[in-house]
Amino acid sequence: MAAKSKILVTGGMGYIGSHTVVELINKGFDVYIIDNLSNSRNEVIDSIEKITGVCPVFKNIDLNDKPAVNDFLRKYPIDAIIHFAAYKSVNDSVNQPLSYYRNNLVSLLNLLELCIDYNIMHFVFSSSCSVYGQPDRLPIDEFAEVKKAESPYANTKKIGEDILFDFSKTAGGMKIISLRYFNPVGGHPSALIGEYPLGAPQNLFPVITQTAIGKRQGMKVFGNDYDTPDGSCIRDYIHVMDIAAAHVVAIERMLNGKSKSTYELFNLGTGNGLSVLEIIYAFERITGVKLNYEIVGRREGDVVKIYADTDYANKELGWKAVRTLDDMITSAWAWEKVLNNESVSKI
Repeated sequence: MAAKSKILVTGGMGYIGSHTVVELINKGFDVYIIDNLSNSRNEVIDSIEKITGVCPVFKNIDLNDKPAVNDFLRKYPIDAIIHFAAYKSVNDSVNQPLSYYRNNLVSLLNLLELCIDYNIMHFVFSSSCSVYGQPDRLPIDEFAEVKKAESPYANTKKIGEDILFDFSKTAGGMKIISLRYFNPVGGHPSALIGEYPLGAPQNLFPVITQTAIGKRQGMKVFGNDYDTPDGSCIRDYIHVMDIAAAHVVAIERMLNGKSKSTYELFNLGTGNGLSVLEIIYAFERITGVKLNYEIVGRREGDVVKIYADTDYANKELGWKAVRTLDDMITSAWAWEKVLNNESVSKI
């Protein structure tokens, strides 16, 4: 039975990983977590247990330490892997490209080699809409041309997909699904887990909520002269719980023998593009909190506008984003307020 399957979630203490762990446990899977805590907190495991009533096995392991991962898989038989663990900052990748290539790609290669050794036949890869680069047409579907990456981070996702596609041809029937996220935001409705950037946040929503609550004096909007209705960049923002649900659907698809090929990929978005300024105005409307922001110059590595064509994922994967922008904003704001009450000094 799929409900008894053992799922390894790499990076499972991180933002999307922790929400996916919760969804997997609630669906009856046995979940195991590997995370080196480079961009997450040890306390997340307690929050997962509070939400689900289950404390999954967690090991602090760096995936680049292949012997340590091997020891883990020798001890814990695994049926499927969801691979989140990776460096993820566009800005940092521009400044530290070798670090990003080494971390994000060596870890993937180690996992795939160990999948062969331990006969793990199901693999979900955390990819990104950044692989599309600056698209020629919108909305963008899974069959669009993959352009030159706008950052080393995006290129690690593109190369990761290429590795998986080539590997799938020789992997003895192993099933692989790449999920290309657009912009995950929000938090769990319990407000026990959410986006927790270590250091200065670089994603829009935590910048907004930290500004609103007073942890930041103000925020910057990078560019108002782009070819968009209000001049600011446009993205497809999607609730993290919808992203998490898609990973459960992908796992069930493979375990239940529903994959159409050894390698599949799907967009995870809402299909609705919103600008930075539209998000700011919506936050102010929904929360009643005015934001102190200023318009500054463009930021290197930013794509002007991108949003998903979700028809293929909706029909073929059998998944659809259901949460609204109001859900995204209210859950992100509730999480920020919980963090503020816990300890301002932690942030």
